[in-house]
Amino acid sequence: MKIKLNLRNQIFIPLAALIILALFNFIMDPSFFNITVGTNSAGNMVFSGYLITILDYGSELAILAIGMTLVTAACGGQDISVGAAIAIAGSVILRVLCGTNTRPDVLRTPVFVAFLVACVVAMIFGAFNGVLVAIFKIQPMVATLILYTAGRSIAAWINNNELPVISDPSFGIYGGFIPGIPIPTPFFLALACVIIIFLVLRFTNLGLYTQAVGINENSSRLNGLNPQFIKFLSFVILGLCVAVAALIKVSRISSINYSVIAKDIEMDAILAVALGGNKLSGGKFNMTASILGAYVIQTLTTTLYKMRVSSDALSAYKAIVVIVLVVVSAPSVRAWFEKTWKKFRSNSKAKEVA
Repeated sequence: MKIKLNLRNQIFIPLAALIILALFNFIMDPSFFNITVGTNSAGNMVFSGYLITILDYGSELAILAIGMTLVTAACGGQDISVGAAIAIAGSVILRVLCGTNTRPDVLRTPVFVAFLVACVVAMIFGAFNGVLVAIFKIQPMVATLILYTAGRSIAAWINNNELPVISDPSFGIYGGFIPGIPIPTPFFLALACVIIIFLVLRFTNLGLYTQAVGINENSSRLNGLNPQFIKFLSFVILGLCVAVAALIKVSRISSINYSVIAKDIEMDAILAVALGGNKLSGGKFNMTASILGAYVIQTLTTTLYKMRVSSDALSAYKAIVVIVLVVVSAPSVRAWFEKTWKKFRSNSKAKEVA
């Protein structure tokens, strides 16, 4: 039987990492894969378990990975302000829903309207970052450091440093469960975002143009592209992803904590892109690998929590594992593994002939 192993395929590393984590959990505690059926506070039947947690929280990370992948590919840098931007967008949603009353009995506007307002605001802040990077040629991490520093203060200012609380149970659906459906709603929101981006990449030239600008900006300009617009657009799209993630975040608790919400989520989003085998210096990207990488990162996080790793030490443990995975995903390392595998196969065939 012939086994074809293509280590150069970008999807290989996140898929292999997911399998390794699955095997580790199966060996350590098979109950990791148990899914139970219960009821939530609203009395609706829901699934629960570690796998459901991964599906739930990994979905919001997958949404952010979509936008982060495009920004990385086009600009050769990363946006470190998405956590702060989520705080701003979430604060806007609550402000529109609550109005001037931080404890409303009924919603002041439909959730969809509040979400659209948050989309506009998030896109504006994304455009702000895009202008700094595309027009003023500031390195992405430096440009987004401004919003990273000031974003949570802006979020608190929007609601006058108060913490709005929404009592309407219908708002909790977006970060919880749809009545009658036991699968978390964030999964369906992520699925919708994935379908949309794949349709966009399939039926438009966005993917081709993004990669062309990331590979060689000058050559893309000579071929009639506008690199500044492509970079600007990537940040705006990331802004839309931020708005969706913000809706999920504030819906989970029907409130907001400005200093804690989406804390360090930008690092997980960047790691998802890196784990997907995408070059952090820009250029060619694989959206499927990035999305799968997001669920790998969440699987790793859930595994560490299950092992009772303290929240303070979580980042250190995660960093060690991710460094190993990212190094293994490097093209040179994958090429070495593939060469070694071919040599092994050749030796095996020689022994069979002998």
